[in-house]
Amino acid sequence: MDVCVIGGSRYFGRRLIEELRDAGAAVTVVNRGSSPPPQGVTRLLADRDDEAALRTALAGRSFDVVVDQVCYSPLQAAVAARVFAGRTRRYVLTSTVEVYAGLGRPGGAAAAGTAVTEAALAEEAVDPSAWPVDPELPWADEQFRADHYGEGKRQAEALLLRQAPFDVAAVRTAHVLGAGDFTGRLAHYVERIERGLPVAVHPAPRPASFVHAPEMARFLAWAAAADFTGPVNAASHGTLDARELAEAVGRTVGAVPVLVAGTGEPVSPFSFDRCYAMDTGRAARLGFRFSSVDDWLPAVVEEARA
Repeated sequence: MDVCVIGGSRYFGRRLIEELRDAGAAVTVVNRGSSPPPQGVTRLLADRDDEAALRTALAGRSFDVVVDQVCYSPLQAAVAARVFAGRTRRYVLTSTVEVYAGLGRPGGAAAAGTAVTEAALAEEAVDPSAWPVDPELPWADEQFRADHYGEGKRQAEALLLRQAPFDVAAVRTAHVLGAGDFTGRLAHYVERIERGLPVAVHPAPRPASFVHAPEMARFLAWAAAADFTGPVNAASHGTLDARELAEAVGRTVGAVPVLVAGTGEPVSPFSFDRCYAMDTGRAARLGFRFSSVDDWLPAVVEEARA
């Protein structure tokens, strides 16, 4: 298999490249050169926002599948749809649980293509075929994209699945935990609980799904070789709300969490007032079996202590 990975310079994206390479795929990485790729892969230097530069870098090349780790807006999706037309038969977009932001909140209003739910979120809760795409929003502004991360991913999914001239799968990742996590979200819990500092949470935090970074890389590599299309959830079995996560961290580090709620201070990462639990039934029907959070979380907490 000849695979192009856009981005993938860090965290589970780098693991994905290694997973593909070690499985025997010919891997080409396209990025801006911020860090060297793993050994044994080809690197092309290009800014994915620069359509002309991307076409130049890809001149004369084609791939069985493209895995896009860094598509955050419909503008970037539109560039990919044009540039990779005739260059690939399959495109895997790394999407996010954040596409479900705003669902599962009591009293929350549904937007077009959504269904408000209190249950674990299945893919049809956000339907890319019905989601509106607005390319006139300031998607070229990096801060705007960061502030509208979930919406950018929703619109990127919608544009690719409706307009791209190749098969598209959108992998909606749960909250990814593992060694090399640059976000520091789990480390926040570990540090504060070990030091006996309070951990701020919502008065009634809602459940969320998580996935181990190595398993996320394996799932993306599996999706690259599969033939399904459309969105698919990717998450380990078992959910945790912020209180349960803090208790799990406390058991591993040997300390009792000091939880505070309703104080007005910013809540900790992974404390949500809306449901972020994901239904992985489609992935199971397609043939991929995820592990359980309990299988790997203690080891990840130990990694975060280092």
